[in-house]
Amino acid sequence: MFKRCAIAILATISGMAAPVAAQDADVPYWASIRVDELNMRVGPSPTYHIAWVFRRADLPLRVLRRKEGWRLVEDPDGDRGWVVARFLTRSRTAIVSGKEPAPLRETGEESGRLLWKVAPGVVGKLGQCESGWCRFDVGGRVGWAPQDRLWGAGNP
Repeated sequence: MFKRCAIAILATISGMAAPVAAQDADVPYWASIRVDELNMRVGPSPTYHIAWVFRRADLPLRVLRRKEGWRLVEDPDGDRGWVVARFLTRSRTAIVSGKEPAPLRETGEESGRLLWKVAPGVVGKLGQCESGWCRFDVGGRVGWAPQDRLWGAGNP
């Protein structure tokens, strides 16, 4: 009888561990903020203190961990904290990094015609990336930007 109870308990525990492992199976991944304002907390619960408030929809975030309805994220500055998952979207965006404006070219090549220069901190919709260049849409102005200037492009 004791042996059957022990086996049942082990089976229950094993069954509970599988969903937790599955939650972290697809991290890290890129996400972006779905809302205009998002609280980043020091832990995965509304009882934890707010460490930061994002006030920028579409800002890209790297999701590092999942816990129930919460996601541990990293922002472009490297700060980490927990946000509510429903306020994120898998829509890919990127933010221009560096200190100088990034070129937005007509083609994904250095020789492509320069369309615009995009200031650091500008957020846009990310398209396909190939050969070190990414299609980048900033408010309807579409071109190709160097991938190494876009935080949120490439592998998370």
